[in-house]
Amino acid sequence: MLDPARKYFHCTDRERAIFEAGIKLGGIFHQYTGVPVNESNIDEISRAIEKSVSVQPFVKHVSVEINMGSQSTSFQYTSLSGEMMDVRLTVEYNGQAVRARMHYVQDLNYPLMYLEE
Repeated sequence: MLDPARKYFHCTDRERAIFEAGIKLGGIFHQYTGVPVNESNIDEISRAIEKSVSVQPFVKHVSVEINMGSQSTSFQYTSLSGEMMDVRLTVEYNGQAVRARMHYVQDLNYPLMYLEE
């Protein structure tokens, strides 16, 4: 893919791939946190996130799993949170591929975004 923004990035191709992965994960977290979910729409929400991210530049693969666990309310839904999302994506920039992930890390009590590879 031709990159018209390349001249603005003063980094290696791998660093750019890492940057792009971080932008994608941050976007997912901030865009979708708060979306109403219950058992009936988890698959649709997951697929919608995957499809919206997959059209962005340099994304080669994305998978989203939502785990509600025991979260429920008397209104039969809850709001999507970072703790519920497990996102894996592969970004490739100029032949440099990186795999990134966002998921809840129990030891940190935090939905961590990091590089897997």
